[in-house]
Amino acid sequence: MDSQQRNDDGNKEPDVTERATGEHQSASDMMPERAATHGAAAKKGGASKEIVEWIKALVIAVVLVFLIRMFLFEPFIVDGPSMQPNFETGERLIVNKILYSIRDPHFGEVVVFDVPEQGRKFIKRVIGVPGDKIRVEGDELYINDQKVEEPYIAEAIAAAKEAGGMYNGDGPRYNFPNDTVTEMTVPEGTIFAMGDNRSNSTDSRMIGFVEDDEIVGRADVIFWPLNKIEFIKHKY
Repeated sequence: MDSQQRNDDGNKEPDVTERATGEHQSASDMMPERAATHGAAAKKGGASKEIVEWIKALVIAVVLVFLIRMFLFEPFIVDGPSMQPNFETGERLIVNKILYSIRDPHFGEVVVFDVPEQGRKFIKRVIGVPGDKIRVEGDELYINDQKVEEPYIAEAIAAAKEAGGMYNGDGPRYNFPNDTVTEMTVPEGTIFAMGDNRSNSTDSRMIGFVEDDEIVGRADVIFWPLNKIEFIKHKY
């Protein structure tokens, strides 16, 4: 009987508590591995999503810069002395490209325009608009036979006179009209532009009237160097 009892005890299955404990231990052993795998996948997915978001942001930024430069504003670097004393070589400007699609240029405004025959851009000041009859005699400007004051170069003209000279260049080519440009009246669809540094400027006195479709826009802001940041004054 003792033998039979031992056999029965040997064949006895583990109780429910023992089985449950074994299964629980097995699942617990697997949890760290599953958690690590899930965490790595989530981290990888998050990094990929962040990269995609950065790429999207960069693409949008590039498109915006392109559109702004194409249709609204454009930087321009002053190169040369033709607009002294008001603008110096190396100054960087913001050119408003949309203004003249809304209205026409006005007298005294500083504009940037293309010069196709030279393959570059000029910066000059609007002196005449369509219908104006322009005449330049020495340091005196006449529009429609009326003498016009130019406050943006008044100090420079006064300094030249005090020194016993003339601010405008010496010679007929600096006056207007001249042998190069004989027409006095500004045609429709054009402007007459001159540099502020009258004796050292290649402008409408030499290259003729500027076509409307050659005008890039109005120079509105000096943004470099930092100590010269300012809105450009067009009305005096």
